[in-house]
Amino acid sequence: MNSLWGAATQSLVSFTSKASLCSINEEAPHKPRTFLKRVNSDAAPIKLSTGFLSPDSPVPTTKPCCFCGRRHFLEAATLGTTLFPIQPSRATNSDSDYTDSLNKFHPPKPDWYQEFYAWVLNSAMKPYEAEVAQYKSQVFSNLKGKALKILEIGIGTGPNLSYYSNDSDVQVVGIDPNPKMEKYARSSAASAGLPPSNFEFIHAVGEAIPLSDASVDAVVGTLVLCSVKDVDMTLKEIRRVLRPGGLYVFVEHVAAKDGTFLKFLQRVLDPLQQTVSDGCHLSRETGNNICRAGFSNVELDTAFLSNAAFVNPHVYGIAYQ
Repeated sequence: MNSLWGAATQSLVSFTSKASLCSINEEAPHKPRTFLKRVNSDAAPIKLSTGFLSPDSPVPTTKPCCFCGRRHFLEAATLGTTLFPIQPSRATNSDSDYTDSLNKFHPPKPDWYQEFYAWVLNSAMKPYEAEVAQYKSQVFSNLKGKALKILEIGIGTGPNLSYYSNDSDVQVVGIDPNPKMEKYARSSAASAGLPPSNFEFIHAVGEAIPLSDASVDAVVGTLVLCSVKDVDMTLKEIRRVLRPGGLYVFVEHVAAKDGTFLKFLQRVLDPLQQTVSDGCHLSRETGNNICRAGFSNVELDTAFLSNAAFVNPHVYGIAYQ
């Protein structure tokens, strides 16, 4: 959750596109669509596993856990209380390596900046969230009753939790590089009806997810691939932690079409956007990255949001492991 727009920007466009990068749908504008095409395979998606631990995963402790806003992944691993089996990414081989990776992919920022940024996201994104709700409702509906172990990368202040966590059997681990997001995410989890024991926040990055292989039924990510340092590495990590048949549900903003004024504006504003919005890039072709990441199927569509101004268009959809 790393875009500092919403109510603070003016509308440039306010229509829904009929074309997408991986599929084309022909329904009327402004209505959520049913995905019609998949890419990479015509096979039906495999039923999601509802298991928890892989055969070689450690048995989780039942000791109550409480993570303060400043704790890092390493402290969580020491306590041994995570909901899902913890295992550093293959990109790291030790605790010190993980700390190095965390700092490499998201260099530490002053406390005041992280606190301010978390407050802004919690306060200024409501108009955007109201407009994007129809698309989020569509894609997140695929998780209900199917995915019980869910990882959300870049969970931010937790605006997505209300779509998929209002089931007492759902367990959620949210990771974010900004530890100041935790108090807002926990508040959102409580508002969504998620029991405190079923939610955990870990200070971590998408390029080195601190969970075991094939340990989650679904991965959720919205407005996060715009700001990770390495998009392809993050997608590789998402595939690593997903179980066979698992789902990756996404909503991301991407670059406008080449040759348009909007694309020109994005190129001009991109350096400033990265500076003020914690690394957010305006001109990434994130939909293309998702389509070529190796998922068995990808269902993807596009939309323009009036509250997102020059941070358009958006891609939203589902990728099948």
